[in-house]
Formats: sequence, C-alpha cells, structure tokens
Amino acid sequence: MSIIKFTKMCATGNDFIVADNRDKIIEDAHAFSKQVCSRRFGIGADGVLLLENSEKADFKMRIINADGTEAEMCGNGARCIARFAQQLKPVSKRMRLEIIVGIIEAEAINHNIRLKMSNPCDMKLNIKIEVNGKEQTVHYIDTGVPHAILYFDNIESVDVMTIGSLIRYHKNFSPRGTNVDFVSINNDDSLNMRTYERGVEGETYACGTGAVASAAISYALGKAKEMPTSVNVKGGILKVDLHYKKGAFSDVFLEGDAQIIYEGELVYENS
Repeated sequence: MSIIKFTKMCATGNDFIVADNRDKIIEDAHAFSKQVCSRRFGIGADGVLLLENSEKADFKMRIINADGTEAEMCGNGARCIARFAQQLKPVSKRMRLEIIVGIIEAEAINHNIRLKMSNPCDMKLNIKIEVNGKEQTVHYIDTGVPHAILYFDNIESVDVMTIGSLIRYHKNFSPRGTNVDFVSINNDDSLNMRTYERGVEGETYACGTGAVASAAISYALGKAKEMPTSVNVKGGILKVDLHYKKGAFSDVFLEGDAQIIYEGELVYENS
C-alpha cells in the first residue's frame, strides 16, 4: 500500500490525474491508471499523466489512458503537465517535454499553455470506407497519435459512440486503431469538433491532437482558409496555428487553458 500525492487537472474538459513520478513511486503505471481513472471506484479521469526525469528535455511526460494503454501524445495532457511542472518547482515560462514521439515545447501565457507540436504527417485524404453498410469519406493524419476526420453539416446529430467505435477499430487503421473526429465548419472558418478517443473508448470533452488534426485537414482541403483558427469543443475553445506548403505542415501550435481542480493524497493498494 502506498500514499501517492496527486493533482486533478482539466484542459478544456479533458480531465487527468497528474503525479510527480521522478522517484518512480508508481511502478506499474498501467495498472495504476486503470484503477484510479474509474469514475465509480477511483478518482475518475480520462487518463493519468506522470512527470518523470528526462535526459533529453526538462521533463518526461507519460500519458496512460483510462484503459491502461499508453498514448504517444496528448495535447491537452501536455498543457496540464506543463502547468503542473511550474507549480512543482520554479521553472521558466518555457520548457521542453520528452514524449514517446519526440520533444515538444511548452510556453505559459497566463493560465493558458501554448505548445509547439510535432509536425503532422502521413496525411491521406478522401479515404472511402464502409461503416454500418454505408460508404463514408474519411481523412487521416498523424499528429503524434492517429486521427480520422469526418465532416458533417451538424455534428450534434451524429452518433459519435457508434460511428466512432466502428471507425476506431476499422481494418483500414489496424493495428494501431485511430481516434475519430467529427467536424463542421463555421462561416468564420472556426471549427466545431467532437471526438471519439481510443484508450478512453468513448467521447471526450476535448482532444488537443484532434483539434490540430481537424485544423490541419481542414486547411489542406481548403475548407478553412485562415490560420490561426479556433476549434470549438464541448469543454471550451482550442486555438490552432500552423503553416502548410507543398503537402507539408510546419510551425504547428496548440493553445488552451490548463486548470488545477484540486490536490490530494491517494491510498493506492497495488498488491
């Protein structure tokens, strides 16, 4: 049995249990996440964020989904861990975070955190797949994690759980699977987005990498003509900026809030 200090944090409705694990007090992060993320038998969260030591950057961030799987990247999580690190010890307003897919940069702007993201890659447009007996047009891109984007006139009427789960496990995206983003475009070029998130296996209030993916695909298709753009999600508003030229993305930034909800101590029975 261990006593573990934690901070509950939220970024545009995506909530996390954040812990300082530089001393490796949490040995089995996957079992830990499955237990504490339960909304009935634990603290409840979309995932766990662990701050660890890094030889390449200021800190290392590990992202463990609620189902115990480890994610390559999480934009909302990165904003939370950056703010958490600043509360933990005095650091500059800018820091570098090591994640599975490389190094990202974070900058504190009041209560918002601005991330310099890795450049989206492996874009595939106008993929035709069959979902529930109907042909759907899907666009794919990797923003640190895989995303499939679908466009609708009104995303509020979409059955996110059913369509999202079928595409998430579709053979076209095997073996990694994919997150699924449902997007509509507003007259001012801002986006509305809902996300079915793998690892959570359901709809989340926000997805940072999904906001970047949706903005990138929308810009590449000419659906959104101006950058930066705002992405409206259930939990609030995310701001995305990027450059796109000759099929390649660069200078990709994600900005949004990162809130500290409460701090506490957890009795973790890890036997």
